[in-house]
Amino acid sequence: MGNKIYINGIGSISAQEEDLFSRGSATIYRENIFPAISPNYKEFIKPMTLRRLSKAIKMGVTSAKIALKETEIELPDAIITGTGEGCKQDTERFLENILDQREKLLTPTSFIQSTHNTIGGQIALNLGCKNYNVTYTQNSVSLETALLDAQMQFTENPEIDSILVGGVDEISEKITSFKKLDGQLKPNPIKNLDLLREDSTGTITSEGAHFFVLSKEKKENTYAEFQSVSIKNLIKPETINNEIENFLVENNLNCAAIDAVILGNNGDNRYDHFYKNLQRKLFKNKPQLAYKQLVGDFNTASGYAVFLAAKILKTSTIPAILKLNDIDCTTPKNILIYNQYLGRDHSLMLLSAV
Repeated sequence: MGNKIYINGIGSISAQEEDLFSRGSATIYRENIFPAISPNYKEFIKPMTLRRLSKAIKMGVTSAKIALKETEIELPDAIITGTGEGCKQDTERFLENILDQREKLLTPTSFIQSTHNTIGGQIALNLGCKNYNVTYTQNSVSLETALLDAQMQFTENPEIDSILVGGVDEISEKITSFKKLDGQLKPNPIKNLDLLREDSTGTITSEGAHFFVLSKEKKENTYAEFQSVSIKNLIKPETINNEIENFLVENNLNCAAIDAVILGNNGDNRYDHFYKNLQRKLFKNKPQLAYKQLVGDFNTASGYAVFLAAKILKTSTIPAILKLNDIDCTTPKNILIYNQYLGRDHSLMLLSAV
């Protein structure tokens, strides 16, 4: 789509420490709902403001600032945010207040901060940024939709040089627990690192924020080139191989050019066959990586996959804890990311080394 787009800064908050690449070991959880690891938010947000913010906003503002600091950009030309469920903690608080107060004397604060675009708005307020700002809430392709918009912004607006784009989702005490009712979560608690060995329905879930500074200009500290993103609501399991081959052809590549594939396997035996078809056929001779056993599955979990791909391409290092097979690649050049949730919202993202 026209100009080359580079990932020049990344900010990640997840259930794993950011030094996963250097230490090689992972944080272990034994519950099916677990929180992200919080940094020292006071380093990024004023204490008076911090008290009023939900975790989603704190994670979003902080990861955005980390990404911008890496690129030494104070104000991006656009802020594009993806969130599947928004600020659930404030939504929950507001609904509880309705019940407790019997719909009388309600404080508006929780309602104001419960809207999905609050995260992007708070990032802009914190930075003093008055440029293009939009939020997408498209279930498990919310981040991918934000990235698609970023691509279009670069193509259609020659004045845009840098875009801050990311995805944020948080857990909450009650609303997240509802996922147990329709089988989205494993029926019994499991160790997160055992997720992909568990042959049962459902998965585990967490929260996180992943922001990326996309720029037209390649810099010294550039992580990777962001090539393309594709979204399809429904794909038949038997056609997934063809869909991916077509996507690669559109980007002037073939399967032989892919050095590693990051898959969204989440341990749900009803839908992991989408990934297993690829593992057994199209990418059987390629390094296969997974990440949801580390950070759980949530609407913008694919942001962690983009974070991993960018780090792998920059460092030429693949942590062993991500590997689904024993095939290795010393200098990966092209990484494909594939994700789906509950058999819907299939997404493909392609990143390349610079």
